[in-house]
Amino acid sequence: MKVLVCGGAGYVGSHTARELSDRGREVAVFDNLEKGHMSAVPKGAEFYRGDLRDYAAIDRAIAAARPDAVIDFAAYSLVGESVGEPIKYFENNIGGTLNLLKAMISRGVGHIVFSSTAAAYGEPESVPITEDARTLPTNPYGESKLCVEKMLKWIDRAHGLRYSVLRYFNVAGAHVSGEIGEDHEPETHLIPIVLRAALNRAESVTVYGGDYDTPDGTCVRDYIHVTDLADAHILALEDIRKRGVSTTYNLGNGKGFSVLEILGAARKVTGVDIKAVTGPRRAGDPSSLVASSDRIIRELGWQPKLFSLEKIIETAWNWHKNNPDGFKD
Repeated sequence: MKVLVCGGAGYVGSHTARELSDRGREVAVFDNLEKGHMSAVPKGAEFYRGDLRDYAAIDRAIAAARPDAVIDFAAYSLVGESVGEPIKYFENNIGGTLNLLKAMISRGVGHIVFSSTAAAYGEPESVPITEDARTLPTNPYGESKLCVEKMLKWIDRAHGLRYSVLRYFNVAGAHVSGEIGEDHEPETHLIPIVLRAALNRAESVTVYGGDYDTPDGTCVRDYIHVTDLADAHILALEDIRKRGVSTTYNLGNGKGFSVLEILGAARKVTGVDIKAVTGPRRAGDPSSLVASSDRIIRELGWQPKLFSLEKIIETAWNWHKNNPDGFKD
């Protein structure tokens, strides 16, 4: 099986491409390198540089790579930025993915795993969140992903394009080898921000909001290790190719950790007294998002292996302390 990974030079995309390659699958990567890194692309993978907003570019890549299936990670994903720049997010996340789907149909590629988000649920009515929960995003990022999910449903009905939608929220950690990890600029994800402070790259960590309706007043999120997430994408792809049935799954630990708990675990792993200050809430941030992964565990046999918070932070720390400046492309 040959898989085209869109956004395969980015954080989650590169780890998934690596897992595919390590398991003997042929891998092609399509990425514009706006956020991704060539150094993160697995050795031996075909690489096509292009932007999903350019239909001709993705059509050429699919024609040249001739994949059996696609896994799509190519999207903007900053919640706060999406609130201020919704057009940017709709144009890229919806318009770009529509180009990808059109090219797949034109070239006869009939299977896709789509990287979605728990932000599609918005402020949940109850936690943990199941796949049948109400979807009411509180920010344009979540809205853009939910819109693509709806597009996939109707395109499947019309053209038989089978899909698996994977909704997850906070991805963290790094490959256990330490060879690839998380490198964004600017960095907005909590764990790498905390670890940068441990490396004296920042004076302190800002905690956005201390008055949420949670046990310690800070936001609660469900953290999943990036390699466990990659494994779920591969299982989902194999399943839709085998059964030919489109699906939607949540992915998470099933347990939430607050910002203050992350800080505590990071201090323990690094041995550094990381300083924190409390700032105002960020627009569009729900108080608590914790996923129920019961469906994918039951139906596909998925089992996260690196699920403890300290292990997740330990792998991330191994990457960051050995690569304080990130990838050196």
